[in-house]
Amino acid sequence: MAVSSPVPSVQHLTVDEESAGQRLDNFLMRMLKGVPKTHIYRIIRSGEVRRNKGRVNADDRVQPGDVLRIPPIRLSERAEQKAAAPAPAREFPVVFEDEFFLAIDKPAGVAVHGGSGVSFGVIEQLRRARPEARLLELVHRLDRETSGLLLVAKKRSALKALQDQFRERETGKTYLALVKGRWPDKLKVLDQPLHKFLLPDGERRVRVTTRDDPDGQKAISLVKVARHLPPDHALGQEMSLLEVTIKTGRTHQIRVHLASAGHPIVGDDKYGDFDLNRELARQGLKRMFLHAWRLRLQHPASAQTMELMAELPPELKKWVE
Repeated sequence: MAVSSPVPSVQHLTVDEESAGQRLDNFLMRMLKGVPKTHIYRIIRSGEVRRNKGRVNADDRVQPGDVLRIPPIRLSERAEQKAAAPAPAREFPVVFEDEFFLAIDKPAGVAVHGGSGVSFGVIEQLRRARPEARLLELVHRLDRETSGLLLVAKKRSALKALQDQFRERETGKTYLALVKGRWPDKLKVLDQPLHKFLLPDGERRVRVTTRDDPDGQKAISLVKVARHLPPDHALGQEMSLLEVTIKTGRTHQIRVHLASAGHPIVGDDKYGDFDLNRELARQGLKRMFLHAWRLRLQHPASAQTMELMAELPPELKKWVE
């Protein structure tokens, strides 16, 4: 592939107060727009990136006043075109916002960030819509097809405080999911390890595994039946609306736990009942019925307990009314 001319000179970046404590790789990804992650890691490993004239590792934390030397960077034509055509600016429905963070109601079908074949996501669009913001960083993730509450930090201190809460399982994250069949009222705890693997085409998947699997990750989901929908609700198929609170945040956790229990989420194109999904699509359900509904947390500055809620979007609400 043809390559453009290199940047004419070495760059020197000075770390600001808001970036204190951020990993070097994440700091560079934010500052070097359009540069592929693989290239950023390559120049760090080679020693071409210097901090205060010394070598530095990708997981080292930067501090205010640090001066980073960035070598001339060559971009492929494709990467240059991507950098020249940034994400379109877009605001999303705001559930809560103050000077520390905002909570938005993410629509289904929108990735939270660019990568893996997606040019841009929520965070890139928000940054374009708010050029005056000194910092906007994702606190956590949601699957592309999942709608609902998503937190974005506006200060480095808020990012760390909120991520610490998620890591220490101090938040209460509850989702609404519509599943196939009648969920047993007595089945309230799903405590099965999960194992991530890749399909031959490179696509990521997750399955329930045994407790002695060295690659298994502990995963706990608490299930409460919100209501049972009668068989005549759609296609003669009984369905159940569930409130699922996750105590761990594993990849595809809710989807895999519910499917492994014999009650897949309707509309799930990875772990669902594909015949049922096709019939529901004909009836108008064009997406997976999984919504990040409620989030309990402590405010990152005041430590006040908060409860945020994002109601079901119209395209889901009509299926359970």
